[in-house]
Amino acid sequence: MSALGVFRLEEFRLPPELEARAPAEERGDGRDDVRLLVGRRSGLAVRDHVFRELPALLRPGDVLVVNTSPTLPAALDGRVEETGERVVVHFSTRLDAAHWVVELRTPDGRGSTRPRPVPAAGLAVRLAGAGRLTLEAPVAAPRLWRARFPVADPVGHLRRHGRPIRYGYTDRDRPLTAYQTIFAEHAAGDAGSAEMPSAARPFTHAMVTALVTAGVQVAPITLHTGVASAESHEPPYAEWFSVPAPTARLVGAARREGARVVAVGTTAVRALESATTPDGQVHPASGWTELVVTPERGVRAVDGLLTGLHEPRASHLLMLEAIAGRPLLEACYAEALRLGYLWHEFGDLNLILPD
Repeated sequence: MSALGVFRLEEFRLPPELEARAPAEERGDGRDDVRLLVGRRSGLAVRDHVFRELPALLRPGDVLVVNTSPTLPAALDGRVEETGERVVVHFSTRLDAAHWVVELRTPDGRGSTRPRPVPAAGLAVRLAGAGRLTLEAPVAAPRLWRARFPVADPVGHLRRHGRPIRYGYTDRDRPLTAYQTIFAEHAAGDAGSAEMPSAARPFTHAMVTALVTAGVQVAPITLHTGVASAESHEPPYAEWFSVPAPTARLVGAARREGARVVAVGTTAVRALESATTPDGQVHPASGWTELVVTPERGVRAVDGLLTGLHEPRASHLLMLEAIAGRPLLEACYAEALRLGYLWHEFGDLNLILPD
């Protein structure tokens, strides 16, 4: 591991060969054969494992908080109505029956997309399946827009005509099943996530059975995550979440008993912390959250985090620093680079624990 004080998160460069281009199962492994780098705040210890060892790395009574939001096929081809320009629309967040937050992108000729110049209000796009989208106003960042999409069943429209969002580091389109976790819950006509809550991707039913047998409890939350384009690193904008009463009770009991609460993914952190009062009490809650977890704000309900590896300058690194502390986070990333860990949704994982 690199000596502490040498590696700097702001300065690291991600080598292209460490971008996971395909799922583990296409590389000859199972979902749970990805690597797992375990960092412990106590002693700043960092160790190399494989994900299937997770049950042995947790303790009886620990609570894993998982996101049940399903991934939508949220990329839809279209043409600008006035000019005929080909675009790809990324449907990020459903606001109401007829409105979404969207991002317009340009096809790159390789099946993925690249950023597109900022559009103007009133721009209309004809979409696959005969839908029509009209941009109304920018939201949060210039690349994201509130748009009107007045079809009877917009989620059904995406499922019939869309495909999963992917970026240029992957090598080809894949079926939606490659982007679903085993925790995803599907409700007819309901919303979902624009991009997979990918920290949970390596879980299998056998793994969950092993965790429960070992005394680890699994608690669900829902957060419908929006787009997180690799080319942009804006803070997250408002997303819809729900923390049900049984999860709030389970997390509260674990904290009273001295067990650890480990969030599976940054989405689980955002949801759970949005339902937690300043004194650390977790309550059932649902609605829109604009919470941004930073080292200054800290965390109140989460003790540990299972997460993928994030790009340089990604806003999620602030959340990781709030949980891990700066020295441990830099030690983990230095070691991940040294050992050749893989980044992105099909890559390896990092488990942050207090001890």
